[in-house]
This record gives sequence, C-alpha cells and structure tokens, in this order.
Amino acid sequence: MKAYIYDDIPGDQRLPHDTGKYLSEEILAKLGVTYKFIPIDEQEQWKNSIDVFANERGYKNRDQITVTPAGLGESYETKIKSFFDEHLHEDEEIRYILAGSGYFDIRGAGEFHDEQWIRIGLEAGDLIVLPPGIYHRFTVDSNDTITAMRLFQDEPKWTPYSRQQDGTDNLGSRSLYLESVTKGSGVAA
Repeated sequence: MKAYIYDDIPGDQRLPHDTGKYLSEEILAKLGVTYKFIPIDEQEQWKNSIDVFANERGYKNRDQITVTPAGLGESYETKIKSFFDEHLHEDEEIRYILAGSGYFDIRGAGEFHDEQWIRIGLEAGDLIVLPPGIYHRFTVDSNDTITAMRLFQDEPKWTPYSRQQDGTDNLGSRSLYLESVTKGSGVAA
C-alpha cells in the first residue's frame, strides 16, 4: 500500500498521478480508513486470516469481483468510469485484493488534507476498509486487472450516492463521518 496526495493533472485515471507527497497509515486512520496487509500464500493461510478479520468485524457475507477488459468485454470502459465517479456509501466498503492492482482515491477532510484527493495504491494482499460517508472513487491501474474479495456485514449491497446528486452531502453517514474526523477520532472503520 502506498498513499499520497493525488496530482489532479488531467489524464488517464489509471496512471499513478503521484505528487511524491506520501501519507502514513496514521493519517489514513484519522480519516477513518483501516488498512491491513494479509499476504497471499500458497498454503492459503490468508483465508484463515480473512475469516478471523470478518468474524471480529461482523462481516457475514462476501463475494469476489474481477475487473479486466476480457472479463467485462464491451462494458469495461463504462464500468471503470462508473467506479471513478466520486461517491459515498452508507455502509463500510471492504476490499481484499487477491490479484492485480488498482487505486482507491479518498477525499481528505477537516485538517487532514481537506477536499484533496488522496490516492491509495493497492495490490495483492492489501485489505482496506473505507468508512461510511467518505467520498471516494476507484480505478484499476495501467495493468487493467484486479480481483478483489468484497466483504459485507449483511446481504451484499453496493449503493453508491454520487456527489453530483442533490442531497448526498446531507446524508446521515456523511454528517457522522465529518463529525468523527473533525473530532480527530476517525470513525470505527
């Protein structure tokens, strides 16, 4: 995992857009983001580690998604553009990267890089939990392939609320998120 300030230079979203201004896991934690590295191993011990993590946090369901041009066919470009629309969820977003690589961009908040994009590069073995109410977006990198396990507390759902939609800033999850960051506590992600 590598986190840094996104350069905001127009161009291919799949490129690094790396400013060289790196951020620590501690800053991500203050923004409510949980990060863990659970290496993928041939003996598949990672599965036990994921089970323990899921049980500790009450995640009851999971599925797997693979994003590749071959796998998504003609809908690939449309799909990665939709993932890159700035949005939030009212539930945590949990991803464990099984193969490939990509980027989650999160919006800084409060004293922690307010409104700047923070890019988080992820690859196999990286696990990230984004808190409810955080604005974010996702893209594959220039390798155009990622396979991720998605974990859910209840039935799998993925309801994005685009920042462009009226009322998104007023959702309860957004208010609670901003309050937690303002207090400097992060959120229970």
